[in-house]
Amino acid sequence: MYVIFKKKVEADPGERALWGDLMSLGFTFPICITLGFFLGRWIGGHFGHPALGQWVGLVWGIAAAFWELYKVNRRMTRRDEAELKRAQEGREPHE
Repeated sequence: MYVIFKKKVEADPGERALWGDLMSLGFTFPICITLGFFLGRWIGGHFGHPALGQWVGLVWGIAAAFWELYKVNRRMTRRDEAELKRAQEGREPHE
């Protein structure tokens, strides 16, 4: 009986980076929003206004999450432009 093994293909570094960026967004959004909410409530409680603090913290957390989304989008756009340029020059991706 013959067993045929496929040659192990290494993952493309650009693809790994893409998956890392996308997975980081999945963690960043809920963590930023949750931390902003509870830290804002805690800090607001020290100043006697926990409800106001939670809203300020919530807005701050949402802004931080969307800032991370913007940074990831910029990285992905640069990566796509570089890959398109390589394809137009006739080179293999990630040479």
